[in-house]
Amino acid sequence: MYRPFRTAAVLGAGVMGSQIAAHLANAGLTVHLLDIPANSANKNELVETAFKKALKQSPPIFFTEKTARRVILGNFDEHFQRIADVDWVIEAVVENLRIKQQLMARVESVIRDHAVVSTNTSGLPIHLIAQGRSESFRKRFLGTHFFNPPRYLKLLEVIPTTDTATEIIKRMQWFARLHLGKGVVVAKDTPNFIANRIGTYAIMLGLRALTEHGYTIEEIDTLTGTLVGRPKSATFRTADLVGLDTLMYVAENIYPAIPHDESREIFHVPPLLRKLVETGSLGAKTGQGFYKKQGKEILSINPVTLVYEPAKPLHLGDIEAIEKIPDLGDRLRALYQDKGRAGTFFREFILNLLGYSARRIPEIADSPIEIDQAMRWGFGWELGPFEIWDALGFETVLADMKAVDIPVAEWVKKDGEMGRWGDGRNESILMSPSTPLDEINLATLKADPKNTLWQNPEAALLDLGDGVALYEFRSKGNTLSLKVVDGLAEALDILETGDFRGLVIGNSGANFSAGANLAEMAMLAQSGNIQAIANLIVKFQSLMQRIHYFPKPIVAAINGRVLGGGCELVMACPQVVAAAETYIGLVELGVGLIPGAGGLMRMVTWAADRAATESPHHIQPFLQKAFETIGMAKVANSAYEAQEFGYLAPTTKIVMNSDRRLYVAKEEVLRLEREGYAPPPERNAIMVLGRPARAMLEHAAYIMYQGGYISEYDRFLASRLAYVMTGGELTVPSLVDENYLLQLERETFLPLLSQPKTQERIAHMLKTKKPLRN
Repeated sequence: MYRPFRTAAVLGAGVMGSQIAAHLANAGLTVHLLDIPANSANKNELVETAFKKALKQSPPIFFTEKTARRVILGNFDEHFQRIADVDWVIEAVVENLRIKQQLMARVESVIRDHAVVSTNTSGLPIHLIAQGRSESFRKRFLGTHFFNPPRYLKLLEVIPTTDTATEIIKRMQWFARLHLGKGVVVAKDTPNFIANRIGTYAIMLGLRALTEHGYTIEEIDTLTGTLVGRPKSATFRTADLVGLDTLMYVAENIYPAIPHDESREIFHVPPLLRKLVETGSLGAKTGQGFYKKQGKEILSINPVTLVYEPAKPLHLGDIEAIEKIPDLGDRLRALYQDKGRAGTFFREFILNLLGYSARRIPEIADSPIEIDQAMRWGFGWELGPFEIWDALGFETVLADMKAVDIPVAEWVKKDGEMGRWGDGRNESILMSPSTPLDEINLATLKADPKNTLWQNPEAALLDLGDGVALYEFRSKGNTLSLKVVDGLAEALDILETGDFRGLVIGNSGANFSAGANLAEMAMLAQSGNIQAIANLIVKFQSLMQRIHYFPKPIVAAINGRVLGGGCELVMACPQVVAAAETYIGLVELGVGLIPGAGGLMRMVTWAADRAATESPHHIQPFLQKAFETIGMAKVANSAYEAQEFGYLAPTTKIVMNSDRRLYVAKEEVLRLEREGYAPPPERNAIMVLGRPARAMLEHAAYIMYQGGYISEYDRFLASRLAYVMTGGELTVPSLVDENYLLQLERETFLPLLSQPKTQERIAHMLKTKKPLRN
């Protein structure tokens, strides 16, 4: 077991330094953020200005506003001695080798004997930065290359030198994975390491297709985006986000550093990129790069005239048919086999990319696995290069490379078996490191039919072992469809009568649940079958109550978006394990409804529990906060903020690495069962505040309306929300039970479905995936 870092110093408060400091603070560390002194009376002026700018970033770099208090600002003149007390020093100053070397000499003169030192450089040789330092220092020195933004991008490239002690490497891998939530790849000390070497090559391929092969910016982004399992930013939007000056800087630095690279000419900066940088068109940070937003229209640069023009029609054949193929592997194969311009581009692009990736082994990495992980975690690719190769067919790709004279890496040998690689190990390219002991791989679990205890088309009950079952959503968007709700009830029946110790509710999707299935709800509303909807609400409420008071422990394992009914389900679970990056909220007012499955009842209970006493003036501030949170359809920015909002209990287990949540949830079930689990006591006396409090809440909504912050219909919805949260027609503060509030939810929810403006909101959400404020 390694010791976790508890204190750190980040040297350099630029874009990366500030964000690295923020993420360390998110992980619970006390962080000293230091930068050069200002030429003013306040020597902290530069670091304070940089930090204030970082605090305004969107999406936010801190889990909560309070988290920022863990960062202590300072300057190199007055506060450098602070690093004598830290466990980890991260250098993130300007990319200048001499400056970094001088700083390392100063760091060595101050730090403790056991402190670890790392650099976040992306372009300089790691070993040169520690040149001239003692053997003891070099043993504790390595590269830690965070990807921007560090909070949200999973990849951390750890780059040891030949002097770095093995124990330091292992400790960094352990800490980064467990406490920072990172996917760690050990890279070699080569130019741009792994992800940026391959990623920059891919962007340069796209640039060449624009300037030499007659494809438009929009066509290239269509063929290198979500269609092929990459982010929607694709090639040119990614370049704009990174910054065209940064892209040019990377290319200019890598070109002279790789004289041995047979494909180095691809990194030669094309005239178009250089011209854009020279004219200040640097991408998103200057408002224009390859793209420019003008009003509501997105224009793109004409590579010949350098004039921004509206998008031209795509000439990619029947690309829409390929886009509709749900499985990524099938989609890639269809595109690869396409006989038109789309297929021609993709084959040339992917063959060059795969060939280049293979030729970089063992230069930048020892195996395909490391390159695949780096591209998935660093650039958001669904499949890494070698996983794509495997999906297209090993033999097919190899034969096509040879046919167009793309050099094939020596280690890639045909051994007579499809999908196998002659790397001396006779292993499939898809083989990956074994799943860590503190993770559960659902794909592996589901591969064995014996682990499926029950299933319907949109849900399944799986055996996690040790008497713990998992209920997995499989509906589109993991919505709480009728099949999911009915399946959960059936799963509880199986759990109650079978030899099970408890249940985990979770899945392996990017988002836990998008909430209720609006399409099903809208269909019932349009049919006029109000009784069917009433029955559904009763069923859903009853199911939530059954979960809350179930005799065996039930733990929700959540991550990503947890919205509407999904949030109500989580709030009903007696225990929750949440990934830190969980964005949860009761968002029903955005579609013209109120929470109707116990969410309001639980938020009213939360307000009463948070108050010092049951006195109305103690409860009112918390009720006001809950009202505003729900009324504005606020979604928590993290699991920690969700606790502040009242969506998650203080007892929630929060894990930084989302991949661990199912394992931790299973362990939580076992712990609760071993301790002698008993469900929570029933709440038969919840203090509601009656009409006086309702008037205050409605007045707050009126002020928002008068200020133009909400629409008239929002105000009407807020009045219905206040009606339920204060106890309906009760004239004075009173004690009520849960069923009283649940009935109020039902009685208020149902009429809203018949409101034309609610139906407009639902239709707009289904069509655009965005809320309508009518």
